[in-house]
Amino acid sequence: MEEHLRCLVTGVTGYIGGRLVPELLKKGYRVRVLSRDTDRLQGRPWINDVEVVEADVLQPDTLPTALQDVDVAYYLIHSMSGKGSSGFHDRDIQAARNFGNAAERQNVDRIIYLGGLGDPDDQLSEHLASRQKTGSILRESGVSVTEFRAAVVVGSGSKSFEMVRYLTERVPIMICPSWVYSKVQPIAIRNVLQYLTSAIEKPETKNEIIEIGGSSVITYADMMKTYATVNGLKRILIPVPVLSPTLSSHWVHWMTPIPASLARPLIEGLKNDVIVQSDKAQKLFPEITPLSYKKAVELAMARIDTDDVETTWNDALISSKGDEEPVILKTREGLNIERRIRTIHSSQEQVFKTFSSLGGEKGWPVFQWAWKLRGIADRLIGGVGFRRGRRNPTELRVGDALDFWRVEAIKPGELLRLRAEMKVPGKAWLEFQAIKQQEKTTKLVQTAYFAPKGLFGLLYWYGLYPFHSLIFSQMIEKLAQQAENKK
Repeated sequence: MEEHLRCLVTGVTGYIGGRLVPELLKKGYRVRVLSRDTDRLQGRPWINDVEVVEADVLQPDTLPTALQDVDVAYYLIHSMSGKGSSGFHDRDIQAARNFGNAAERQNVDRIIYLGGLGDPDDQLSEHLASRQKTGSILRESGVSVTEFRAAVVVGSGSKSFEMVRYLTERVPIMICPSWVYSKVQPIAIRNVLQYLTSAIEKPETKNEIIEIGGSSVITYADMMKTYATVNGLKRILIPVPVLSPTLSSHWVHWMTPIPASLARPLIEGLKNDVIVQSDKAQKLFPEITPLSYKKAVELAMARIDTDDVETTWNDALISSKGDEEPVILKTREGLNIERRIRTIHSSQEQVFKTFSSLGGEKGWPVFQWAWKLRGIADRLIGGVGFRRGRRNPTELRVGDALDFWRVEAIKPGELLRLRAEMKVPGKAWLEFQAIKQQEKTTKLVQTAYFAPKGLFGLLYWYGLYPFHSLIFSQMIEKLAQQAENKK
């Protein structure tokens, strides 16, 4: 392996690109990343191990610096828009043309591109056709191109998988349109990353279109049934003869975090069977063993099922621009997230000391009666209750019990994350961060995470949200007040 090769990765704020970077670093490659807004890369664990270049594929004059002295460029950029969204196909084509031309002028040896699987002789959806056209435009530049084509990528956080995940978890009885019975060959994110990184070491993959997929050829209905089985859910699927992409996309919009504008191109692409027709991947990469869909689901769910959720929080959630909203509600990788942020005129050490002293004999800053009542209710249904207190009134370490929480992570002076041990229909965490700003100013970030289990878990989250919102909003204000009073 040529360890001194320099790789440029585009789309690093996206799902594939963000996971590819650390894999390339593990293999010893020098990595440069391209982003339109480098502020969005804050907090990435690999940020200090890569070169960062701010550039935009739609602005050709920004690309020469990004591509200078690059050996292999990963092109992981594409639009996701449905019909009626003006010009997404044209933007994709123009972006690919700009990138390919700039790569040719900078003598880049190869471009590796991840496109969409589908028989080009079929009447492909606009989105799938655009993905394949992008590969053609990159090849027109004269640079050697390795184009991988994949269907559904199975990994926690990917749009296609999250659509299946949420539909299955939220709807016990599903009305299924015809596209649910199209055949698909899903592939685990682990396998995708293996193909992308291994291609560098195989010059014979230059100028090849390589279809990749897992070991399972199934329908989308089978995907939902398998997901339900893996997660201990019982689901009933009722087929219906027609349900237009527009109606389907709005159904997905309301039942999942994926908006209709992103769901529609996904759904329109489901009218085609997307399965691997060539054995080229097997011949070129005999060392890679494609995983089954069931195994891929199990791996995707392992993060939450083993409480290993920290890897889902690596994005730059705090903006350096100072314009963040005081309350941020979002859903990410199966987690419902409520984040509140306050700037406090106190030291980072004092802010950390304030929130790390919560619970036990001192109690909680607001609605102490409500915390105790929740503990009583938990005790009545066989839970741990609220009376465990804490080992030490000011000191915490990983594994400590704190009322009905457990200390899952702690970074002295910076972070405290608690995992709920009361009985809830899912899994819950409460996290506090103290982020040093200017002298004697600290940003307090208070985040509640909830991973619901099934429909009841969602009803629990949304049903109690008004009450939780009241408690958490007043709690951060009280913590800020306490920290400032003791500065």
